[in-house]
Amino acid sequence: MNITRRDLMLGAAAFGLMNIAAQLPAFAQDPDAKPEKTDLMLGVGGKPLFYYLPLTIAERLGFFEEQELNVTVNDFGGGAKSLQALIGGSVDVVTGAYEHTLRMQHRGQDIKAICELGRFPGICIGVRSDLADEIKTIADLKGRNIGVTAPGSSTSLFLQYAMIKNGLAADDASIIGVGGGASAVAAIKKGDIAALVHLDPVITKLEVDGDIKILLDTRTEEGTRALFDGTNPAAIVYMQQSFITANPVTTQRVVNAFVKALNWIHNATPDEVADAVPEEYLFGDRELYKTGFVKSRAMYSEQGLIAEDGFKSMYDMLKKLDPDLADSDLKFSQTFDPRFVEYANI
Repeated sequence: MNITRRDLMLGAAAFGLMNIAAQLPAFAQDPDAKPEKTDLMLGVGGKPLFYYLPLTIAERLGFFEEQELNVTVNDFGGGAKSLQALIGGSVDVVTGAYEHTLRMQHRGQDIKAICELGRFPGICIGVRSDLADEIKTIADLKGRNIGVTAPGSSTSLFLQYAMIKNGLAADDASIIGVGGGASAVAAIKKGDIAALVHLDPVITKLEVDGDIKILLDTRTEEGTRALFDGTNPAAIVYMQQSFITANPVTTQRVVNAFVKALNWIHNATPDEVADAVPEEYLFGDRELYKTGFVKSRAMYSEQGLIAEDGFKSMYDMLKKLDPDLADSDLKFSQTFDPRFVEYANI
């Protein structure tokens, strides 16, 4: 006997065995419902990074098309620019850092995460190898030029928090935007910066080439908990609440595609991942890319659900960094709507 999603939802509603049908927006759970909007603009900052691999997989393997969506990706210089595009109305959905939803809720902008892509930040702090004898701890970064993807991005926030946790002020180093890919590699190789706060495959490329020594690594749960004392949600999919309300079927279809991408990533071989991404993402070294993926796989969300302790960890970090948030009182439910992920995982 084959039981479909529709059967499950109808049975749940009829017998009260589950509350999910009542929780979902009207019609979003109907597999025959058509998306209200099929042509979507999606913003991202640094698409080649492993941080955003679920987006690349969903795009390259046709998961959006399976959901009857035509998604155009606009790759901005950093996550802050993607957020600006969402606020300005030039994109419908963003893959970016979770912290943006907290900041925007505090400012009265009703923006919500609808799917978690990364449960750990996956961000590393690497010091130029020729300076490794001088910079042995985070505290030694004081007064140095430190590269991040872009000022105001998650890598910039990460650096500031790490400095505060190690007895420095958030502005004790000069933060320099170096971009998301080859430009970040070049900044280290040319000696423009003393250290780099970045993600794979950039970090693995520089490690393998012998250009950096790792000071801090949050590609793993151990490294993440050492800095944040818990999990710390990283990349997410987020939208304006007004879009979610007006387009529940479209929202569900977006989440379906990303959940499928996450499942694929957790079951794929490194070769399959390398085959799936654009050639330029490999930095001319397929084996290096595969190594970076193996190091980063643990950071991807397993079901797309943000854990409440992750919200608390992120919120505590922001309160330490942003005086404007110090006395705020945000609720987890303001920042994440789990209904679409819950249905996608049935």
